[in-house]
Amino acid sequence: MGALIVGILFLAFTVVSCMPSLLAWGPDVIDFLKGGLPVLAAFIGIIAIFIGFADIKDKNEAKKEEAESKASESK
Repeated sequence: MGALIVGILFLAFTVVSCMPSLLAWGPDVIDFLKGGLPVLAAFIGIIAIFIGFADIKDKNEAKKEEAESKASESK
């Protein structure tokens, strides 16, 4: 419950800080996003590659285990 309240408060602060009449941080936020999104995209891409390799490795191990279980059943 506390995390929900904190999340709502941070979201409200974000909206208020980007409004042109109050803090007017909108252009600064846009500049930050322009600089930060490529870095974030690179990190997400690296993580996706690691997950893909792990998935391929798990599928290969599952095939080996299935082949071993079929071989042991036929004996």
